[in-house]
Amino acid sequence: MSDKARRIGLWALQIDAAGLFLVAGGSKLAGSAQMVQVYATIGIGQWFRYLTGGLEVIGAAALLFPATAALAAVMLAVVMVGAVLAHLFIIGGSPAIPVVLLLAMATVAWVRRPKEIKS
Repeated sequence: MSDKARRIGLWALQIDAAGLFLVAGGSKLAGSAQMVQVYATIGIGQWFRYLTGGLEVIGAAALLFPATAALAAVMLAVVMVGAVLAHLFIIGGSPAIPVVLLLAMATVAWVRRPKEIKS
């Protein structure tokens, strides 16, 4: 695979993930009935829904800028670890989507990680 194809693929992954995180975070911040119920089941409080939604929306925006993409991907990967654990141990259902997003964010974080500065 050429370097250009890899760059295009990485940008496509970042843009797609940003869209998914924007929608997911937006629904949490907007207080959709489903999200309110999910966070009621988690039992920490609705403040946690706002925190998670805010992190997802901020992370989605930051994925679109090369200077912040690596850090955003790490942050979103941590959020997805929490989502996987919540699915497995509290709310049930398939953790497939959070697992796929976790792997995608790990990939972006790795590829976009800061390179060594050689003097």
